[in-house]
This record gives sequence, C-alpha cells and structure tokens, in this order.
Amino acid sequence: MKRRTLVVGAGALAVPRIAFAGPPERKGTAVMAWHVTISPSWFDPSTAPPQITPFGMLYAIHDALVRPYPGHKMGPSLAEKWQESEDGKTYEFTLRQGLAFHNGDPLTADDVKFSFERYKGAGASELHDHVEQVEVVDPRLVRFRLKEAWPDFMTFYGTTASAAGIVVPKRYLESVGDDGFKKHPIGAGPYKFVRATPGIEVVLEANPSYWRRVPNVKTLVMRSIPEATTRALMVKTGEADIGYVIDGPDAEDLKGVPGVQVVASKHASIFWIEFAKQWDAKSPWHDRRVRLAANYALNRKEINDAACLGFCPPAGVIVPRVMEFALQTEPMPYDVRKAKQLLAEAGFPNGFDAGDFAAIPGFPTVADAVVNELNAVGIRVKLRSMERGAFYANWRDKKLPGLFMTAAGNSGNAASRVEAFMYSKGSYASGGYPDIDELFLAQANERNREKREAILYKIQQLTIDKVMYAPVMDLRALMGIGPRVSRHTITDVWMSPFPSYEDMEIKD
Repeated sequence: MKRRTLVVGAGALAVPRIAFAGPPERKGTAVMAWHVTISPSWFDPSTAPPQITPFGMLYAIHDALVRPYPGHKMGPSLAEKWQESEDGKTYEFTLRQGLAFHNGDPLTADDVKFSFERYKGAGASELHDHVEQVEVVDPRLVRFRLKEAWPDFMTFYGTTASAAGIVVPKRYLESVGDDGFKKHPIGAGPYKFVRATPGIEVVLEANPSYWRRVPNVKTLVMRSIPEATTRALMVKTGEADIGYVIDGPDAEDLKGVPGVQVVASKHASIFWIEFAKQWDAKSPWHDRRVRLAANYALNRKEINDAACLGFCPPAGVIVPRVMEFALQTEPMPYDVRKAKQLLAEAGFPNGFDAGDFAAIPGFPTVADAVVNELNAVGIRVKLRSMERGAFYANWRDKKLPGLFMTAAGNSGNAASRVEAFMYSKGSYASGGYPDIDELFLAQANERNREKREAILYKIQQLTIDKVMYAPVMDLRALMGIGPRVSRHTITDVWMSPFPSYEDMEIKD
C-alpha cells in the first residue's frame, strides 16, 4: 500500500537504554478546584459529549492513540506512528512497545478496536458512518478502513472533537461492565484512579510507567466546587492550587493577591443562545425578526468585560475564531432600539413572556447578563438553574427549554462543529435546514482544501442569514493559579483549558 503521510513520534526510533534504578519517587499533592460537579460518566470516554470539560478528567486517567499534548497539535501518543494511504481510505496505527494499562494488562490493538466499536459519544455517528472496518493486523498494528476518503477522520479521531481515540481495557471492562468501570476506571494515562467521593472529589496518583514521563506531582485531588466565589477563595487561601474557570469579578479580586496568577486559556470555546423552537410555526421564535431582536439585545462587549475581564472576544458565529475553517465575521451590534422595533414588527410591541431560560452551569455572570439584557428589550425570561450533568443530558435529549444558552470547548474544526450543532442529524442539534444539510454532506468528502473551506464558510454564513443562533462570545476561561504552583502548564496543550498534568510542577 502506497503511503501519503508518515508521522513519527518520540520513541518510534528505538534507542537502547541501560536500566539502572527505577523512576524517581514523586512527591507532593496538587488540588484542582473544579467549576462543576465531577460526573462519574467522565471516567468513561465512550459517552463523552461535544464538550472540553470531560477531557480535564479523561486525559488525566486515560490516553489515546493520537492526541494533543505540549508541542503537538495532534501528536503520536499510544501510537508511535500512523500512516494514511494515498487514496485517503486506509489508516494504520502502530502502537508503542510495552504499553500497559494501570492494572498491568497489556494494551494491544484488540483494545483499540474494542474502544472504537463501543464508542457512542460526540461524533460517533460520523465516525461509524465513515469507517467500514477496524482490523487487528497484529498486537501492535491496527488498520482502519474507510468507506470513502474522509478528510476529517483524524480531526474526529485524533483531537478532542471526540473521545473515540481514547483506548480502554477490553478485558477489564468486559469483566466489570460499564457501571463497574465508572466506579473504578482503569486507563493508560499519566494518573491512576485511587478513589472518588461522589459529588465531592476524585483522587489520582501518578503512573510511574507512563510512556511520556513520570508525572512531577504524585497526587492530584480533583475537587468539585461549583460556587464561583468559593473557588477563588480557595486559591487565595492556598486550599486549592488551581481554580478552574474563575468568574470575572472574582478573577479581578485575585489579581491583587501576592503570589497568585490569573491565566486566560486559549481553547476553542464559545457561548451562544439556541432558539430551539424556531422550527415550530406556533412559536414566537419561528419569526426571524424575533431571533434578530434577541441578537441586537446583547451587549457583548460589556458581557466580556464583566465576565471575562476583556479576554473573551464578542462572537458573530458559533464556530470559535481560532478553529480551522472558521468564518471570521463581526458580531451583531448592540442596539436596544432596533431590538424593540423588530419585536413590534413581529407583533409584540410590549414584548412577550418567553418562559424559562436555561444556561450552562458554571458561568453565573454571563448567564445573569444575558437574562437582564433580554428582559430589557421585552423578551421576558426567567433563569432556570440546572446541574451540569442534567444540562448536558437534557440538551442531548432535546428536553431543555425553547431558549437556552450553551457553550462548547472541544477542538476539531468548523466541520466538526457543524456536524454536532448545525447538521439536522447532529447529536446536539435542535433542528436544521435542508440547504445546510446538503452543504455539510458535500464538504465531508471534498479533499480540495480551498473548495472545502468555501463550503464551510457558506454554511456558517447561512446560519447568520437565517439567524439560527445568537452567538455571545469566544470563551477564554480564567484560571486561578496559587502560589505553590511553580509551573501550571495552562495553555501548553493546544486548544485545551486544562494543564498538561504530567508536566505541571509544584513547590515542596
């Protein structure tokens, strides 16, 4: 088979090693204060939603054939190299020698095949629709045969666009079952699962056999602290070493604390409002003018300043501007007068009661600002609180209110975002339009980059023309870093807000 590409990672060319003492004993404990309740479902990659948050746990416990890590947007990980055939229909992955899961079971191509076939999370339908067969050639070689050339295979398989490339232990999972795996996950990542107290914390310990390096910090404590001000206070007092997603006012307060840093992430996340009832002819949201009014109601700059200290650029489309094939476009202007005029033209001169408004948990200032600004123009909504896991489940099952604000931070490119949220068959799409569906299917098999880019730009422009959404702003998560952290590694992993856990360092 002729090969078009060859990617080789560290360790692909074996260098003889002299065995002396074992790896050095790591010391120290680092506490991570999470902005959400950590869900046991995040221990199992097979159901990962189109979100970046679960990867903050998944990439601590597990590893993938190919994934982003420092110095690599899509680097060889469990696979030391991969090859793509000239016709783009076959991919082969060669595993590193001597890989093992945390329980000592060898990691082989059988585990790769098993993990892919049981995967049913974000992007699963696209992956399973395009992959005809997964072949175990030998214990270290696995071959993926595609039905036809698909330019996005590696985007979906090798980045956080999905968790399909993460490898789990076949024998252990078949022994304990899905529920048993969530209670005590076994992976091949830099940290081993030790214990979990549901809703409170997860304790992990360094894996001394991890292929990249022995993690610098022996113990990680992942603590669920959904209340924003409490997370900031924990960083301030030293109770937490890193506080995830600090709210704007609390981040402003932390900036003056000696030894504490506030670091903005660089991941591909964005907030937007979904008009889930726009396809219902009886709903006010069916009228394009009402959706347009909601867009004019948002003062995106002020929301950015209040919730994000100015780090989060106002958005004009729901594909983050840092993504490949993202349409670079200006946001809708803030215009209260225009919003009220459009509502009057649509038959609502005094506004209307729009009912409950659900907002993705963990971002209170953004949610409050959006609710206040919609109410100010006459779109009367009431914020509905919801736990993070319930929000995701209700979004997937189409059970959220007709108006809700969500966010997504997993990587990939514009096509993976279209697949999840704009394509009518997308697992998290509220609905869709035939012309967008047709264009999405056309770009999926287009190998000419310029032609494909033009199609994806057209899809994004159509979402603007149809006013499918109200984009709010690209998210740059504000992370609080405590004084014990000598190397935080936030922003070291491409398009991830989380640390490179094995590389972070703390002071003794």
